[in-house]
Amino acid sequence: MLASAAAADAVGTDAVAADYFDGYGVVGLVAVLGLLFVVVAFGGARLLRPAVPTPEKLLTYECGVDPVGEGWAHTQVRYYVYAFLYVIFAVDVIFLFPWATVFAAPGYGAVTLVEMFLFLGFLAVGLLYAWKKGVLEWT
Repeated sequence: MLASAAAADAVGTDAVAADYFDGYGVVGLVAVLGLLFVVVAFGGARLLRPAVPTPEKLLTYECGVDPVGEGWAHTQVRYYVYAFLYVIFAVDVIFLFPWATVFAAPGYGAVTLVEMFLFLGFLAVGLLYAWKKGVLEWT
């Protein structure tokens, strides 16, 4: 009796493990198919494209303007700062959507409202800090 119970438990454990690894099998299959698709697409493009290199085709091309001078250009740091601030606020706005759905659920109104105002307060402090430091001035 005891041996049959242990055997049944082992069979149940094997079934659970098989179900658990089935999900990984699907992910692995999709990854292999995705990789195969990329390899076939690049291989087909390489076989079908014309390969006629000319001096004009080998020139550096930048927005329709012939390259003149050295290849290194100085870029203002403020462009990166604006992009960084945009990314920060865009990601933070994404957090507002789940908050709105939880806020609508019964029993979470006051707590989630306080949490979101704290979150928005931290964002406001960061924006005020950037403003005080003169980061937002475009001169």
